[in-house]
Amino acid sequence: MRRVLFVLLVVTVCYLPSAYAAGPPQVDARAYVVLDARTGEVLAASNAHERLPVASITKLMTVLVALQHLKLTDVVTVDPRAASVGESTADLVPGEQLTVHDLVEGALIQSANDAADALALAVSQNYTAFARLMNAKAQQLGLHDTQFVRPDGLDAPGEYSSAADMTKLARVLMRRPFVRATVLQQTATIAGGKVLHTWDDLLGVVPHVIGVKTGHTNEAGWCQVAAVRENGVTVYVTMLGSPTRSIRNVGLESLLAWGVAQFRVVPEVQTARVYATVALPYGKRPVSLVAARPLQGVVRLGHPLTERVVAATNAGLPVHAGETLGRVEIWANGHLLGSRALIATRTVRRPSLPGRLGFYAGRTLHHIAHFF
Repeated sequence: MRRVLFVLLVVTVCYLPSAYAAGPPQVDARAYVVLDARTGEVLAASNAHERLPVASITKLMTVLVALQHLKLTDVVTVDPRAASVGESTADLVPGEQLTVHDLVEGALIQSANDAADALALAVSQNYTAFARLMNAKAQQLGLHDTQFVRPDGLDAPGEYSSAADMTKLARVLMRRPFVRATVLQQTATIAGGKVLHTWDDLLGVVPHVIGVKTGHTNEAGWCQVAAVRENGVTVYVTMLGSPTRSIRNVGLESLLAWGVAQFRVVPEVQTARVYATVALPYGKRPVSLVAARPLQGVVRLGHPLTERVVAATNAGLPVHAGETLGRVEIWANGHLLGSRALIATRTVRRPSLPGRLGFYAGRTLHHIAHFF
């Protein structure tokens, strides 16, 4: 059976609703980033690569490095240096034993400095050695605006990052199911009956928020990486350097809402639509090709979708209903969003020998008639 393929390109533009044209809301922060987690596309930003203190958002890297060296079931004896750190803590005491699981919860839920430092000292002999591991990982991830000094994020000379880098780091760490489950918790109880409470004011208040990490010091101001998952899209917002906790929260909520509003769920491929027709021999009527299954997808408003149809221009017989004779692909900004097989809508059998002879005879007579 001989088939020749062709490619058909169609571009469809999603028109802008009036709300889209307004642009991102104004927020009070030294820097921010709004990002589409599916593609990594930045939807809006201000001073995205400015090097700033990021406070306890640093703990995202501490946890990432620790989990590369330790198992969740490993037991850590709390180092006196970790137990003596101040500010936000889980009230750990020297010599106390906790699992890595509990220490990660302490670092991420309550932003406990002692839990973060205990993890660091379970991996390295001192904070400086652990910071070297953190910075090596930062370079590996392409976090070029970042330099770590401490595992807990307390103010320290020479320590900085950016809204762009912290957003990238959060996305990497959120690939771990345990981390995703942890940052969703508003409270948790760890060894010794210690009850942890989140500093994330959006959890349980703003619908669909899934984390990720707060931070605050005198130098950094009020910072946070937040993420929301709604209608098939995940949007990250990182804000650094807000003057107050409430101003940060209001800014985060408005940017998250704006980010989600940039997308719609649309039927990208529909089964009722004919995407191509395939010519058949022996004078048979062409067979239509339709999608085997529908495809719904999330599209960004105002950005074109490219529909690429690859299908047979002709086919030998027989052709069977449901037989795959092509495919339709949906692309956006160079990313393949999805594809579906294109199948024949009906069965067309190969004519019998008398039928084929009759077809050729008829065609010959037709040509003779035109000749004269």
